[in-house]
Amino acid sequence: MKKLIVKKIAVALLLIISSTACSDDYLEETNPNELSTGSFWKNNVDLNGGLTAVYNAFKNTSVFNIVSDNHRADMSWPGFGRPNTQNSFYLQTFNDSENDIRNKWSALYTVIFRANQVIANGERLIETYDDQDNIDFATLIIAQAKFFRGIAYTYLYNMFNQGSVPIFDFVPEAESDFYQPLSTAEEVKAFYLADLEFAYENLPPVWDGNANVGRVTAAAAAAELGRSYLYEEDYTTAAVYFNDIITNGEYGRSLVDNINDNFSEAGEFNSESILEVSYSINFKSELNPYDSQNVSNVLSRIFAPANLGGFRASLPSAWLQMAYKSEELDMNDPRNFVPCEDGTEGCDPVTLMRPRSYSLRASYSVALVDDKDTPYYGGLSTADATIFNNKETAYFRKYTNWATVTSENDIVPNTRSGLNIRLVRLADIYLMLAECLIKGGTDDGGVEQAMALINEVRHRSALKLIGPDGSGAYPSADHDNITYDANSLMEHLMYVERPLELAEEGHAVRFIDLRRWGILKDRFQDLSQKRYWADNYPFIDKEGKSVTRWGSVLKEGESPIANGFMFIDYAQAAVNYNESIHGYYPIPNSEVTANPNLNN
Repeated sequence: MKKLIVKKIAVALLLIISSTACSDDYLEETNPNELSTGSFWKNNVDLNGGLTAVYNAFKNTSVFNIVSDNHRADMSWPGFGRPNTQNSFYLQTFNDSENDIRNKWSALYTVIFRANQVIANGERLIETYDDQDNIDFATLIIAQAKFFRGIAYTYLYNMFNQGSVPIFDFVPEAESDFYQPLSTAEEVKAFYLADLEFAYENLPPVWDGNANVGRVTAAAAAAELGRSYLYEEDYTTAAVYFNDIITNGEYGRSLVDNINDNFSEAGEFNSESILEVSYSINFKSELNPYDSQNVSNVLSRIFAPANLGGFRASLPSAWLQMAYKSEELDMNDPRNFVPCEDGTEGCDPVTLMRPRSYSLRASYSVALVDDKDTPYYGGLSTADATIFNNKETAYFRKYTNWATVTSENDIVPNTRSGLNIRLVRLADIYLMLAECLIKGGTDDGGVEQAMALINEVRHRSALKLIGPDGSGAYPSADHDNITYDANSLMEHLMYVERPLELAEEGHAVRFIDLRRWGILKDRFQDLSQKRYWADNYPFIDKEGKSVTRWGSVLKEGESPIANGFMFIDYAQAAVNYNESIHGYYPIPNSEVTANPNLNN
């Protein structure tokens, strides 16, 4: 299907990578942006070295802004200190002087500037080549660079100034070249779609060899193209790309059996992964952990509990905790039963098995104090591992190293993590295609197909399936026995399936979803009316002692305790959020000040 002879090119690429240091070793290369055209960009070896700088620029976590972008949605509470916070993203009071906004803008344009150097010099070199192998190889490198330039512009388009940002399709030479005017949102969209289409047509479906693990593929380009059309409500075109990913055997994509493989170090670059950013703690340990050139990240520290080396700067919102806690299990699935001691609560005296405390999806997404079945740091129960104090009733497991260390402090140097960021995985594609089928028409055929896709995602986590009993691909599984139409199935997708499956993942997925559905303001208002309280959790600890984790079990409703503490989320956001002001980030004031063409 693809135009390039992928295998031959991949072998050539492997040889070049080996000669310039491969895998994580290539991160030690000299930044080609610091070299002149006369001393660099002479051949495909140089071109591949320049591409390395593009990949490295995309590692900058400011590109994804995971914490702040999710504070803008309904996913998280900004750290400890309930009920008070000064976080401007959660409160919807941010402005153009915020560091996170400025850093995201800068990181994205760094990707673009580096990609432009590769594209411009690659196109120049192709004009000098007289053999097809060199031309094909250079084209493959240009396709990767165009993918990154394209995705950087999709992020800018979806997050800044209603999509109107400066377009750079050249390498600036004079100072004035950096001062480009705003392009219209339509021009920006056309520009990034062209880049992604080029990548889609010229990237391989898969790469050969371990040295190429992590390189972007045609599937990643298809995912971003499909997502772009979905966001624009062109469901027919979006579905073409999503179907290609799901049905094209060349991509080799399938849902993994264990959902935790999508979040763990052991499961990196698995069959479900479509776009994943690689990190390592084995290189550049001399750099400040927050240096944009670092090849590790600090996300594990941000999400982990305080006594386990974390800053707990982002905690699951109350509604999200309760949604995970209330997920119903498929009681006909053996994965939902764990061994138990005779006489203990819920233990079947014949099988010596009992139902899991929580669903697999819940247990691997968040750490709950009364989850008895999923170990936490050091292999301990969650109640043993951390104290759940300061009204912290749950922690995100995603992005943390709970499965491999006893504490984030075990990682030396401190404040670093090598866990990859999964930006796009197949479950997201299933759910986006389900939306296309729902929105593409209200006929039963579309609803049934969408339900089947949703149930594939649910079945992977042994959840009770949706729809009539005995229906679908898993007739023996428990179903909720509800007959869905397009409206009710879309409600399920919006408020259950997408947020619980993809919490904190991808690039601002939840925020953009809520904004494009036109429900963000209403969502804040609805959630601000909910009330929660926290009960105590007594248990026998690992040393056999009776211990209580005070105020650690979140429950919905008014507190039964006189003057008891109440959890209330999004009260200020419900008042402050204004679509015209907070729907997009403003262009950073530092950029407006520096670029005279933005003041016209």
